[in-house]
Amino acid sequence: MDKAVIKTGTEEQNSFSKIKSYSVSEIMAAGGAMAFATKMGKDPQKLIARLKALPKEAFLTEEEATAALEMLRNNK
Repeated sequence: MDKAVIKTGTEEQNSFSKIKSYSVSEIMAAGGAMAFATKMGKDPQKLIARLKALPKEAFLTEEEATAALEMLRNNK
């Protein structure tokens, strides 16, 4: 029995593969989270505005948050 050769040339790349991560020491060396964000060209006020623009359904309810935290505690 011969095995078929499967070609996967059209695979999608992981969307997070282009995001660089930084260590805590790199962030602290930049002067803290706010200074690091500013040096990276990010504006913290834009983040606040974007969070406020999200619909209420985008956030967990109090019950959902409690259930999620409970699951995390139980799966440690």
